[in-house]
Amino acid sequence: MTETEFMALSRQVLDRIEEALDAADIDVDLDRKGDGILEVEFAGGSKLVINSQTPMRQIWVAARSGGFHFAPQDERWVDTRSGELLQALLARVTLEQSGAAVRFG
Repeated sequence: MTETEFMALSRQVLDRIEEALDAADIDVDLDRKGDGILEVEFAGGSKLVINSQTPMRQIWVAARSGGFHFAPQDERWVDTRSGELLQALLARVTLEQSGAAVRFG
């Protein structure tokens, strides 16, 4: 995958995450920093940061429970250590940090 292809793909992923959080009925502040970083702040101050790591061709997630690295695999984003899918991780950490169930994808 070229750098340009990765950047377009990761931008789409961040767009879908932002759309899911916007559509959810939860108290959340979203701050998009350029094309590659989405900062999510839940009520109570808990944060979640999702960003594109172009040189690594990965999407990284920083949550209260830790840091996670996702690589594209068969049209899905898979955690490089656990094999968990990005959508599942986002649903889990959003529930942990906000108490709200949000469906991502």
